[in-house]
Amino acid sequence: MAKKKIAAKSTELDAKEFFAAISDIEKEKNIPKAYMLEKITLALIAAYKKDHEGITDNVVVDANEEAQTVRMFVKKDVVEAVDNPHTEISLEDAQKALPRAQLGDVLRIEIKPKNFGRIAAQTARQVIIQGMREAERGMIFDEFSAKQHEILTGTVTRVDERNGSVAIRLTSGSEFTDAFLSAGEQVKGEIIREGDRVRVYVVEVRQANRGPQVLISRTHPGLVKRLFELEVPEIYDGTVQVMSIAREAGSRTKLAVWSDDENVDPIGACVGPRGQRVNAVVEELRGEKVDIIKYSDDPAQYVAAALAPADVISVVELEPGKSCRVVVPDDQLSLAIGKEGQNARLAARLTGYKIDIRPASAPEPPEEEEEAAEEIPESSEEDIEVTE
Repeated sequence: MAKKKIAAKSTELDAKEFFAAISDIEKEKNIPKAYMLEKITLALIAAYKKDHEGITDNVVVDANEEAQTVRMFVKKDVVEAVDNPHTEISLEDAQKALPRAQLGDVLRIEIKPKNFGRIAAQTARQVIIQGMREAERGMIFDEFSAKQHEILTGTVTRVDERNGSVAIRLTSGSEFTDAFLSAGEQVKGEIIREGDRVRVYVVEVRQANRGPQVLISRTHPGLVKRLFELEVPEIYDGTVQVMSIAREAGSRTKLAVWSDDENVDPIGACVGPRGQRVNAVVEELRGEKVDIIKYSDDPAQYVAAALAPADVISVVELEPGKSCRVVVPDDQLSLAIGKEGQNARLAARLTGYKIDIRPASAPEPPEEEEEAAEEIPESSEEDIEVTE
């Protein structure tokens, strides 16, 4: 009985399937065809070179989507005597393929993809996969770089009980990535569980070896600014400007606002009707207190406002540097200082002034204190001096 002949499976590159695959990649991964064609071209050339030592840059790939063809050629110089068979061809052999060939011509000889070996095919596949990964990473980086210093809402995917860090999946447009909210960037006392949706501030986006790295925070002052932009149309459109923010996350924030429009009350705009706007921000911050003050170009007025809710009798600028002495009523001293010095500390950060708070009963420091201040170099710690 005659044996049945089984047709061998062709190893030829099916151009229709090739271009269909690229189209599928473009639809699924949103990676441009031109980018993928470039990577695949490089992969095919690299694969051929791996199997043919001595090949230089004389291999080209012609991918024509309209004609639905993918062809590879090796270019060889027509010479009398061949020294390198990978880059040269004799005149006699050249004229067998092309009778009109002459010395000095460059002949393009087609290479069939079926001639690629197993190692060559693996190399091509690896380069293509790497190209896809690079393209995906590039698109993720571009998408999230545009969101730097903005607020994004993410879903908590994992909470590490050992170090307190939280993994959050962030989505922007059609792209998503996983970011880690470290314990230091979380608000003290705030409880975050798997499945929670939380708002985070994008501090920075970096290129890392494993892809884009998105640095996020719940404690950054920028989070408060962006939340007010979402709630206060006057801030969003620029009518009201946020001049400065000082924050101790989870406890208190001071916000200095200003408007060039005399008909607009910047504090009132931020508070909103019946306090709705500021309450929405406070709710998102899980009850963190927010003091809204009016910015002033006059340092004395600005510092006095920054020490709210305490009343201020006088503010005197001191020389040299940005420092001042503030006098408050005796019964307002503790209020001006705040619990553990918080109110004075935030006021100093907000205004950029070193603040010396004095009670009305002792508005001037003792002489020995002034002499000591002259001898001691300026400290790099918090710029606050408080006298009970």
